Amino acid sequence: MSISAISSGKGGGLLEKPVIERTTPGRESEFDLRKSKKMAPPYRVMLHNDNYNKREYVVQVLMKVIPGMTLDNAVNIMQEAHHNGLSVVIICTQADAEEHCMQLRGNGLMSSVEPASGGC
Repeated sequence: MSISAISSGKGGGLLEKPVIERTTPGRESEFDLRKSKKMAPPYRVMLHNDNYNKREYVVQVLMKVIPGMTLDNAVNIMQEAHHNGLSVVIICTQADAEEHCMQLRGNGLMSSVEPASGGC
């Protein structure tokens, strides 16, 4: 929004009508995008055990692919998948879950996506 004043000398001036900037039709505001992400149903990225990749490699890939993944969390996820055959890597939006899954697969790990029955 921009406002300018017209003054003829002394005293107060006359304010011009403010120009209100509008968003492009059909374009969501940042608030709407955040709201839709919060409302989106959660999905789980699952890591499957395999007999091909070394444990250290699985930990490295998890830390590389998943934002904010710590060494301790990556080791715990790898261990759970190794012992139980399956482990939850992360719960997030469907689009993010599919992207993480594809990145894990691209690095040679067996991964899948499923709806999360609980909340985030």
